[in-house]
Amino acid sequence: MICPSCSAENTPGAKFCNECGTPLAAACANCGAVNKPGAKFCNECGTTLTGAATTAPPTVATAKAPVAERRVVTVLFADIVGFTPFAEERDAEEVRETLSRYFELCADVIGRYGGTVEKYIGDAVMAVWGAPTAHEDDAERAVRAALDLVDSVPALGPKIRARARSRQPGITF
Repeated sequence: MICPSCSAENTPGAKFCNECGTPLAAACANCGAVNKPGAKFCNECGTTLTGAATTAPPTVATAKAPVAERRVVTVLFADIVGFTPFAEERDAEEVRETLSRYFELCADVIGRYGGTVEKYIGDAVMAVWGAPTAHEDDAERAVRAALDLVDSVPALGPKIRARARSRQPGITF
C-alpha cells in the first residue's frame, strides 16, 4: 500500500505508514469498520465517510464494542475469627505485621489452587475462580483452598483462626 502523504510503500493491510505515521485506512465513524483510503462510503454499513473520519483510525468510541461474556465464577471469602478483640489487645505494628503475614499466606494458598485475589478488606480476603481463566473444577479448587487456608492460619500465632466461605451461583459450600 502506498502512503498518500509521503509515497512510501507499506505492507498490505497496514493501518499507518511506517515512514511518516499517516493513517492508511479510513475508519467509519458509525461502525468502526476499516475502509480503503479515499472511500466515500463505508463498505460495512454504508455510512458516508467524510472529514476526519476518512483519515482517522478507529478510536475506542468508534470501534465495535467487544461482545460481553457471561462466566460462572466461584468466590471465596476468608477472614480472621475475632479480629477486633485481637487487634484491640495488641500494638498497631504487631497487628499490621500479623495482617501482612496473613495476607501473604492467603495469596500463596489461593494462588496454589489457581484462584485470583480480588481484594483485601480489613482482615478479609476475597478471591475468585473462573475468571480470567476457567477450569471445570473451579468450585472444588475454591473449597480446597478454603480448607487449606483455615488449616494454615493457626501457624500465624496462638489463638489466631480463620473462617472461610465459598459460593458459586446456585451452590453454597
